Amino acid sequence: MNKILLVGNPNVGKSALFNRLTGLDVIISNYPGTTVDWTKGTVRIEGKIYELIDAPGTYALEPTCEAEEVTAKQISEMKDKDIIINVVDATNLERNLYLTLGLLETGKPMLVALNLWDDTKHKGIDIDVKKLEKFLQVPIITTSGLTGTGIKNLIEEVKNAVNPNIPRHTSDEKWKDVGKIVLEVQKIKHRHHTIIEKFEDLTIRPITGIPVAIMVLFLIFAVVGFIGEGLINNVFDPLFENFYLPVIENLADVLKGNEILYKIFIGTLIDGEIDLFASLGVLTSGVYIPLAAVLAYIIAFYLVLGILEDSGYLPRLSVLTDSIFHKFGLHGFGIVPTILGLGCRVPGVMATRAFETRKQRFIAITLLAISIPCSAQTAALLSLWALTQNFNYIYVVFAILFFIYVINGILLNKFIKGESPEILLEIPPYRKPVLKIVLKKLWVRVKVFIFKAFPVIFLGMLLLNILDILGIVNILTTIFEQIFKNLFGLPAMSVLPIATGFLRKELAVGMLIPLVVSGTLNIQQLIIASVLVVITFPCIATFGIMFKEMKKTELLLFVLIVFVNIIIVGVVLKILLMGF
Repeated sequence: MNKILLVGNPNVGKSALFNRLTGLDVIISNYPGTTVDWTKGTVRIEGKIYELIDAPGTYALEPTCEAEEVTAKQISEMKDKDIIINVVDATNLERNLYLTLGLLETGKPMLVALNLWDDTKHKGIDIDVKKLEKFLQVPIITTSGLTGTGIKNLIEEVKNAVNPNIPRHTSDEKWKDVGKIVLEVQKIKHRHHTIIEKFEDLTIRPITGIPVAIMVLFLIFAVVGFIGEGLINNVFDPLFENFYLPVIENLADVLKGNEILYKIFIGTLIDGEIDLFASLGVLTSGVYIPLAAVLAYIIAFYLVLGILEDSGYLPRLSVLTDSIFHKFGLHGFGIVPTILGLGCRVPGVMATRAFETRKQRFIAITLLAISIPCSAQTAALLSLWALTQNFNYIYVVFAILFFIYVINGILLNKFIKGESPEILLEIPPYRKPVLKIVLKKLWVRVKVFIFKAFPVIFLGMLLLNILDILGIVNILTTIFEQIFKNLFGLPAMSVLPIATGFLRKELAVGMLIPLVVSGTLNIQQLIIASVLVVITFPCIATFGIMFKEMKKTELLLFVLIVFVNIIIVGVVLKILLMGF
């Protein structure tokens, strides 16, 4: 199957064009030997099927990061009948044409999609397409991925792709050529700034942008919480209770005679009944938690994230937070997995793929998994502290978690080897998101979770139940009882709830409730227990996706960091709150 490679700078609308050209049969995968995502699908042109690849955005063919290396390699591996469609931002010719000239020098069959063409009118930009075609010596088609304008013409012109024959130039010579071309083919008319453009400026300046960012973040959590809870209560719970639970109950009747199989697949009865959430069987919690409790929030977050991406606000939020995240070895994009993690850590971990280096990804995942409570856990903590007469101490818990995030970020940046490149983001204009494109991106991302993360979570639950049956879990609990009592000042009864956090964090918090009601935990101990529940190993759903995203050595280092944090934080909090 011949290939068509979409190549262009970041934020030129490649993904929108890709979505217009392909159907729902889209695959996102890592390029072999890298952590870089690339998207591929198929497109039929005059009865012939092509594999369409949305290559990672790049500014030049001289790579400066892993993503650009992938694009350069994809181009070098092209066969004779493969084609390049160079996607160019029509509103920013000067920046885009440097890559175009580099692609022309490869001699590969190509054509140019002059994208975002509708925006040129709004910005007073007039481009002589015919003259530009003469300069570049390849077909040029004006397109808009958002509206679909020019897509039909682009498909028809694929067969006319040209093998350019131009001599190679130095970088300086190419920039001079770009300047000459732009001077000849582009004219800009004077006009006044629109209200939208003035708002764009306000959202990028710290003094006005930060208050807007706070409001946007608040709105994100409100919308995601509303959608996530709505999906669980009105869609997933009715489906599971009406169609899945009866099947499991029938299976439970069959397995009653075999205690081991019953324990593994069904789990423990709660108040004499099967509880899909809390029974902790492979076919109960192992299916319900990832495909209902987690999936609902993944759908909600990716829907909101898609709207933020396509509206053009996400790059602005990243720029506003860039200086803060640099202290942790990250850049402004660190705000994205953090936001996602506050809803559900699974999409948060998956979002770290956008970082350029393994150091950045490791730091981002570690900070997320250690100190960011998901929305379900946050809600459970609020409910737990509401049972006490000292609800305001919940803010102490969150302040401690914030402090843990900052300290770990600074230390990891200092001691983890590797590069932390600067953020390179184009700030696109605000645009109205297209629902069809947002929903298609949502489907692709949800499909990745279902087919990649769910099997790992399912198998993880199976392994954990087997370890429980073998008595290994009880042995570990007995060992940790003395550690919790002597080092952290916590009663032995708190070990099981905190250890249960590996299965579900909010379930672990819920298991602390009897200890609060009975007075077993005082306020100081409850603060320590609340913090330890968060910073101990992430839930099995998150750990499953971490297993897919991290190398074995990175995962082992993460485990070591978790243990160090548990001991240091537990001991320090005991000394500060309870004395020696």
